Amino acid sequence: MVGKNRSMKETRQIKIAIVGCGTVGSSLIQQLGEKHDRILNEYGFSVRLSHVLVRNRDTQRDVPDKSILYSSSDELGEFSDIVTTNPADIINSDVDIVVEVAGGIHDAYDIIQAALASSRSVVTANKELLALKGNELYALAGSNGVDLLFEAAVAGAIPIVRPIRESLAVEHINSVRGILNGTTNFILTQMTRNGTSYEAALAEATALGYAEADPTADVEGYDAAAKIAIISLLATGANALQSDVQTRGISGVTAEDIATATELGYVIKLIAIVQERNAHEVILRVDPTFVPVTHPLSTVHDGFNAVTISGERSGELTFIGRGAGGDPTAAAALGDVVDACINVDRGRSGAVVGFEFDRTIADPGEWLSSFYIDSLVEDQPGVLAQIAGVVERHGISIGSLSQQPSKGADVPVRLLLLTHETRERNMLQAAEELRGLSCVQKVGPIYPVLA
Repeated sequence: MVGKNRSMKETRQIKIAIVGCGTVGSSLIQQLGEKHDRILNEYGFSVRLSHVLVRNRDTQRDVPDKSILYSSSDELGEFSDIVTTNPADIINSDVDIVVEVAGGIHDAYDIIQAALASSRSVVTANKELLALKGNELYALAGSNGVDLLFEAAVAGAIPIVRPIRESLAVEHINSVRGILNGTTNFILTQMTRNGTSYEAALAEATALGYAEADPTADVEGYDAAAKIAIISLLATGANALQSDVQTRGISGVTAEDIATATELGYVIKLIAIVQERNAHEVILRVDPTFVPVTHPLSTVHDGFNAVTISGERSGELTFIGRGAGGDPTAAAALGDVVDACINVDRGRSGAVVGFEFDRTIADPGEWLSSFYIDSLVEDQPGVLAQIAGVVERHGISIGSLSQQPSKGADVPVRLLLLTHETRERNMLQAAEELRGLSCVQKVGPIYPVLA
């Protein structure tokens, strides 16, 4: 029996085109071949790969030479027969679904926009594009009654988009917090475990393939910012761009900062947050953060990602897994391909994402958090009183204060101050005033503390 009482004669062929055949695209083609019969037996339709769009036909690729995926019949077809360098070959064909795994902005936008406008469903792993043009593309998909699916764009193989869109569709989500970049998590793990410097850990990440030749998007937090911007629309209805996310990367994290966090019972992680501030505003952040060793996110190491969703009724749900790499990303994309195929087969589309609630992005200074502030001060009577006075004038309550043992009257001492929850604006203003005190030699770094 094939696919819920269908006979083999009734089996429908659904044609897909893949845009991009690099690491992710090649893995997706392999996984499609491996799962073809299972998809056919489970759902009653046959997935046929009819086009693969590449920039250079001559590039060597890790794909099978022959596969039933390459043909509209059960005869084996040649991979080279379906490769094209012309996007029009896809748009002018009878393909049902376009899968974009090439990355980039302009070319990807053009083909996704054209596919949706011609009533083809789209699966994409392109977080940068969605963070820039997502709302326009969601609306276009909705108006044409087709799917725009992007599970692979947010956290690799970790299922985040689908649970938010489906399982938690009517749940009130208060916040989503997570480790959304495997490169930075690997670097911080090496610094914490081995006492490695930032520069040495980055070099190791590059050698192992975690970091790109230009790691800026990862280490400066832009990659995580794009992902949390996408999650923001799904979880809160706030239409956010990457540029709306207050972003600080890990390039300024030192071995001394790591040691301090360890001494105090924390680990430093790059945490992305979308958090409800009130009924009309959300906070969007990416920051190196002090995470208590008792928190689930503190145990997520190396190239793994993790996301914690906090719902009004559901409580906290944490998802952990590989957030990048060809196979995990392709696996997530394949799940979306199957969903899109099911909807094509049944003549419907999935849930439309292009909604907006009455939510805007709050002023970053309004963010409430506890903070650790590290200072170097003179070892003199009255210094603590001066510092406490500045902090109190800015409405900040001190949670704890620790000072290194004195090494002599002329030797400055290190002062670590933990605040109770306060607005970031107040914290930054207090830090600026502290820098103006003659008894203070250095203020910073300042790290938020994950509650």
